[in-house]
Amino acid sequence: MIHPDSVFHIGRIGKIHGVKGEVSFHFTDDVFDRVDAEYLFLQVEGLLVPFFMEEYRFRSDTTALVKFCDIDEASQAARLTGCEVFFPRSLAEEDDGELTWAEIVGYTITDHDSGKTIGQVIAVDTTTINTLFEVKTPTGETVLIPAADDLVTHLDRENRNINMTIPDGLL
Repeated sequence: MIHPDSVFHIGRIGKIHGVKGEVSFHFTDDVFDRVDAEYLFLQVEGLLVPFFMEEYRFRSDTTALVKFCDIDEASQAARLTGCEVFFPRSLAEEDDGELTWAEIVGYTITDHDSGKTIGQVIAVDTTTINTLFEVKTPTGETVLIPAADDLVTHLDRENRNINMTIPDGLL
């Protein structure tokens, strides 16, 4: 069984495309193309199942048409619509070494000055001029923390931790 910490969310399967088993794939991270991956994990009935890609082509910056191996008919492809798509962290690390926003989800934020755990990143908001980490604290509260480079003092990829200087009054 695939451990949820060994993958990260990169998108969702949309509608079927044509009659030969292609589906639209709406992605938030194109890591599958950058590392020339052979497979993606789809969440099917709560389980992460590897699906090997026969081919794919981009329709836009956020959508690709994907043909998975052994999915040859529209009826088979229809069963995949709506599935969440995940990518293995181990393959992403083969990339150029840069973390993507999608990979950071699940990391723990630690205050540099106090050493105290602030919480776990549950989302990254890139819709505003300043990117924000949406962090769930140990008490269940959700806080927004600026994802500014000058606030990050250390990033530990192996332990999935971001050590940050938290500005006074932010929390």
